[in-house]
Amino acid sequence: MITALPSSSQIETTSASAPQPTPATNSASQSQTPAQSQASSAAPVDTVQISNNAQAALKEILETSAQTAKEAANGDHQAQRLLAKETAARKA
Repeated sequence: MITALPSSSQIETTSASAPQPTPATNSASQSQTPAQSQASSAAPVDTVQISNNAQAALKEILETSAQTAKEAANGDHQAQRLLAKETAARKA
């Protein structure tokens, strides 16, 4: 059974390897010509709302096997079924 996360929770979707702006990058973007500045600011920005069920599913997918084992030991039935499935797959 998947438990819904509170709507106030946010899931970070950017990776650690994503380029982050640096002060040098920011100063370079400030030195653009006005035509370049207008073109870049006119680009539309899309926002995405992820449902609570999708957030919970993503959390389960990103969960480590150690976390799954810990949850199974604490009585989480979904984690127990997953561990049983993984054990059966290893034996086959």
